[in-house]
Amino acid sequence: MKLATKIIHAGAEPDPSTGAIMTPIYQTSTYVQEAPGVNKGYEYARSQNPTRKALEDAYAIIENAKYGLAFSSGVAATDSVIKLLNPGDEVIAANDMYGGSYRLFTKVWERYNIKFIYVDTTHAANVKAAVTVNTKLIWVETPTNPLMNITDIGAIAHIAKSAGALLCVDNTFASPYLQNPINLGADIVMHSATKYLGGHSDVIQGCLMMNDADLREKLFFIQKSCGAVPGPMDCFLVLRGIKTLHVRMKQHCENGKKIAYWLRANPKVDKVYWPGFKDNTGYAVAKKQMRDFGGMISFELKNESDNEVKRVLSSTHLFSLAESLGGVESLINHPASMTHASIPKEERIKNGLSDGLIRLSVGIEDADDLIEDLNKAIG
Repeated sequence: MKLATKIIHAGAEPDPSTGAIMTPIYQTSTYVQEAPGVNKGYEYARSQNPTRKALEDAYAIIENAKYGLAFSSGVAATDSVIKLLNPGDEVIAANDMYGGSYRLFTKVWERYNIKFIYVDTTHAANVKAAVTVNTKLIWVETPTNPLMNITDIGAIAHIAKSAGALLCVDNTFASPYLQNPINLGADIVMHSATKYLGGHSDVIQGCLMMNDADLREKLFFIQKSCGAVPGPMDCFLVLRGIKTLHVRMKQHCENGKKIAYWLRANPKVDKVYWPGFKDNTGYAVAKKQMRDFGGMISFELKNESDNEVKRVLSSTHLFSLAESLGGVESLINHPASMTHASIPKEERIKNGLSDGLIRLSVGIEDADDLIEDLNKAIG
């Protein structure tokens, strides 16, 4: 089945009682049992919900996995993966990553004697050198947030398997339309479904996908026991969003390419971070493991003064100044003070995230209008 067809029909079965083509919103907390322990597959909505089940099936299908699990947010999904570990275990993580993941690792889980080692995962040798007998998990983002760095998933998967460690890939920036880490050897794929999967900036949700049945049971136990589950309305919204993922991503990619090249040609712009440039160090790997290069772009101005950066951030009209990404509307973001503010400045600067970096989530509006908006803001 072709990708577009699979995305539209993933997890979608007509409701058996009414024939409704869209999965109903099962807004219920519990289910009546015929006798003690005799039920129709549902006992209590924290553990199971038919709307959530349809979404979890869809998650698995679109990511070419056997199993999917839905969580109340991307951070909740990430948290559940770390709960697989024990005190004394070590995690190798990308040094360029979402600030919320970094905050979770450093401010919450390090207190429980989980050690996090941050390396530049774009070079597999760095990951291999960081492996110890205590390495139990490798955590990778590709493309990374916000510098759009590319990691070779297959190469890191080989290292993880040799070390007896799990590989989890945060696939949020690419979406399953552009990249499928399970196919490349990842054990777990994580998404903030708030972003491209939902696609309309109206829901908070996260998900995990995997192939291993034992791993699925461990994560399901954590999901059920800790209770960070989404409500049925949120599941319905993401189910609806997934149906248009392919058409949205095509436009995100088309607009992203036009804007990336326009920014690179702008005399007031210094560096542009986008993996689709042929001279980008990650281009060859991105070309190999992605279907296109996405709609996320970061850039720096030649005039990096705080006043100039703030002026540009506050001068756009079609690009709304806001956190998050992946919606149909375009967003502009200042990572240093917004999405990555939880990372200490010295760490940000060391890893290449300057105070002047501006991140764009390119929406699906007309690209010429978006370019005009940026042109007026940059001046």
